[in-house]
This record gives sequence, structure tokens and C-alpha cells, in this order.
Amino acid sequence: MERKLQVSVKKVSPLIGERFPLPYYATPGAAGMDLCACLDEPVVVPPGGKVRIPTGIAIQLPSPAYVALVFPRSGLASKHGINLANSVGVIDSDYTGEIQCVVVNQEQTMYTIQPGERIAQLVILPVLQADLRLVDELQPTERGSGGFGSTGK
Repeated sequence: MERKLQVSVKKVSPLIGERFPLPYYATPGAAGMDLCACLDEPVVVPPGGKVRIPTGIAIQLPSPAYVALVFPRSGLASKHGINLANSVGVIDSDYTGEIQCVVVNQEQTMYTIQPGERIAQLVILPVLQADLRLVDELQPTERGSGGFGSTGK
């Protein structure tokens, strides 16, 4: 069963398609599409610093039933300490501006992001909006209000 969702993509930079690809799935089993740094020249991220990196694209999701999430690339994080400053970026269905990634360098050495380098991944998921109902008490559970580490695992 093929599961495909039509998502509109707009080139915000002329470098897309000319020097850099649209987001793409690196393998048939990939959940996320790789996002590339749409840069004219390399950008240095100093130790402990953060830099906003453009992707050169904007998207339009088909309805509020979907969200696009921007996740860090595990290879950049594990090998070079490069992560996203907000951990996960949320692209709401009504946002149609350029997708940009604020990367943070968690290492003690500078890192240079190269033009076209894969810097993050884009995952599109279904969304349910909650209809909150105020109650005086919540149903009891085995865990209850036990917080961090309360399950002993």
C-alpha cells in the first residue's frame, strides 16, 4: 500500500533545483526528507553558538489535519554536536514562509556548514486537535502523578 500526501513546495531561493535539491527521502524506508542548507557560501557555527540556516523552500500542507516537523539529523548530532536549537521545529498548516533551521553547536570546536549540506529532516504527520474538557478529577491510573523516573525504568 503506497501512502502519499500531496504537499505544495515553493522555491524561495533560485539555488533550489539549480545547485541544491528539493527535500528528498534518502532511502525507501526513510520517515523524514532531508533538508539541505541553502547557502551561497559556508557558514561557521562557533562553539556554543547558534546560526539560522535557510532551506530555500516553503511548503503548504493540504489541511490543518497535518503538521510538518523538523528534526535534527542524528549523524550531525553524534559526530559533530550539531543540533537544532528548539529540538523539533513545528511547521503549522497555516505557515507558508521559508523553512529555516536554527542550528546550535554543542561542541567545543567550531563547525562549518557547507552549502547543500543535509542539516535536518522533515517529517509530515497527521494531527488531532484536542477538545479540552475541564474536570474536577482525573481517572486514577497505576502511575498516578509520579513524575520523572517514577516508573523505575
